[in-house]
Amino acid sequence: MSEQQTIHLIVTRQDEPNGTPYQEEFKIPYRKNMNVISAMMEIQRNPVNAKGEKVAPVAWESNCLEEVCGACSMVINGRPRQACTALIDKLEQPIRIEPMKTFPVIRDLIVDRSRMFDALKRVKAWIPIDGTHDLGPGPRQPETERQWRYELSKCMTCGVCLEACPNVNSKSNFIGPFAVGQVQLFNSHPTGAMNKEERLGSLLDDGGLQECGNSQNCVQACPKGIPLTTAIAKTNREATKYMFRKWLSM
Repeated sequence: MSEQQTIHLIVTRQDEPNGTPYQEEFKIPYRKNMNVISAMMEIQRNPVNAKGEKVAPVAWESNCLEEVCGACSMVINGRPRQACTALIDKLEQPIRIEPMKTFPVIRDLIVDRSRMFDALKRVKAWIPIDGTHDLGPGPRQPETERQWRYELSKCMTCGVCLEACPNVNSKSNFIGPFAVGQVQLFNSHPTGAMNKEERLGSLLDDGGLQECGNSQNCVQACPKGIPLTTAIAKTNREATKYMFRKWLSM
């Protein structure tokens, strides 16, 4: 790669939310240690396509540039991932860059991830507290449980697990693996467990746990290596117990 002087990109673009997608090719100068974000910045600096035509710069999102914010999710060479950690030297050319198809496209590579934030509201992915006064030290917790919650807390709402999941499609309302992981995160906390049944109940409605086909694509695609399938299995077991308790109390 070091001998190559240019980088060949094929970007799927869309000028507006209801516009027709089209592909545009770019050839930009190669520099050592570039990632896809730096390639996008080069196009932004000099927005000329491979035909030599002046075009509008490619629109994309990014923020932290260290795989923490989740903003730069896109499909690169057929794989949903973070553009900031997609190194040019490790990608086969031409590099094909597309927006995630699971979400509505706003423009070019920018998508609307509102469904993810709506899902977090649905499962109440927070711990309610009474007022803003000092509550004192939290409950003591075993280290193994703390480590388990830490792994779940790495979720950056990037959308990659939804893009990789075959059960997230136009024929299914599946809430997505990330939401189940967040239910497990808060339900396994001593204080969060106060709202455990409420969260479990939200996952038994339309688009809940029953829509998961256990393909395990999510855990393979997750940029943070979150044990999503383990979280889904644990939550499934807890939801089943909750459902039986509810049935027996009727």
